[in-house]
Amino acid sequence: MTEQACRECHRIVEGVVCPTCGSSSLSKDWSGYVVIIDPKKSIVAEKLGITLPGRYALKVR
Repeated sequence: MTEQACRECHRIVEGVVCPTCGSSSLSKDWSGYVVIIDPKKSIVAEKLGITLPGRYALKVR
């Protein structure tokens, strides 16, 4: 199964439902990639509004 990005929270997932927000609105059409390890100390996570560690797409269509 290919990686998809959640249209709601931009998390990269491999299933049919996003484990972070519970949305089933996923897209294979995404670009950009960021890995957040420690969101409390990350300026990037703060700018993107990310509160949980994980892999995220920067742009989801």
